[in-house]
Amino acid sequence: MAQRREEVVDALRERLRQIERGGRPRAGVLPFGLAALDGHLPDGGLALGALHEVGGAGEGSDDGALPALFIAGLLARRPGIVLWCLPPAHPGGTTTPHAPLFAPGIAQAGLHPDRVIYVEAEEEAVRLAAMEEGLGHGGLAGVVGELPRLAMTAGRRLQLAAEATASLAFVLLRAKPALMDKEITRPTAATTRWRIAPLPSPAVLDTPAAPGQPGIGLARARWRVELLRCRGAEPQVWEMEACDAQGRLALPAALADGPAAAAARIRRALTG
Repeated sequence: MAQRREEVVDALRERLRQIERGGRPRAGVLPFGLAALDGHLPDGGLALGALHEVGGAGEGSDDGALPALFIAGLLARRPGIVLWCLPPAHPGGTTTPHAPLFAPGIAQAGLHPDRVIYVEAEEEAVRLAAMEEGLGHGGLAGVVGELPRLAMTAGRRLQLAAEATASLAFVLLRAKPALMDKEITRPTAATTRWRIAPLPSPAVLDTPAAPGQPGIGLARARWRVELLRCRGAEPQVWEMEACDAQGRLALPAALADGPAAAAARIRRALTG
């Protein structure tokens, strides 16, 4: 009886989701491969056929570096070409540069530059139009647009375009800290909204600097990954290690294995 009730509830939930999508079937998900994230998200991963917003935090929120790596890591695990729409490095022919997308950086997150088609456009409307065109094409690994803001009407159009072709769409929000803090709290048509912030990387034991002395290096970069909004899930915050060369996030060892296991590893390194 209990199992039957659960089946009815699951079927009802899926029907409600289809109503929200205009009757279209679910497009599936892209799992993070981490129980901490996938277990929290509806259906066990990042929704395909959907629009997702990603922004930064603090002084670096206008360069979009960490959100770009977060997005690149996700798209690295999808087959096909990525369409990335961004403003030119020198908008309007000025000498004031716009922080460009750093190809070697996204390559380190697993997304090879040969897989990316770049569309540079100074006007936000042109970038939005290019995103819609790419989503309407279908068959792409994903479509990314860099914007200082995302109006509700534009967000709805992108969400509907992604749903229609089961495509994966990202808006990378790039704005000064004060504007970002305002933008990141606005209502949105996106299925999820994320904020990625840097955390200090702990020192790790490495090759001894001298006989009998442990060397000190830097561990894998750490991020504060915040899920600010998600249909069907509560906001949540995780401490994560940054994307590796395969585009995968990881839990820090101390969190994945527990403090006792981390302490044992340090003792082994010190004693040989």
